[in-house]
Amino acid sequence: MPWTVYILRCSDDTLYTGITKDLGARIKTHNAGKGAKYTRGRGPVNVMWSEDGLDEGGARKKEIEIKKLSRSEKIQLFKK
Repeated sequence: MPWTVYILRCSDDTLYTGITKDLGARIKTHNAGKGAKYTRGRGPVNVMWSEDGLDEGGARKKEIEIKKLSRSEKIQLFKK
């Protein structure tokens, strides 16, 4: 199953980047307060951007690249 890298907007307007094999299930987990520590208490979250069809290594590499971007650079990804 391919991997997906994604960016979420949290209820406090912060951004969170992660990877998963099942985006729908992962969003439900985040919104249930059982996802990453960062998103707990910051829900509900909304998917702002995602890229799928990656292998695990490619998804992890892309996640690291995105996490190095500034907030404004991440927002530019949404507009593409």
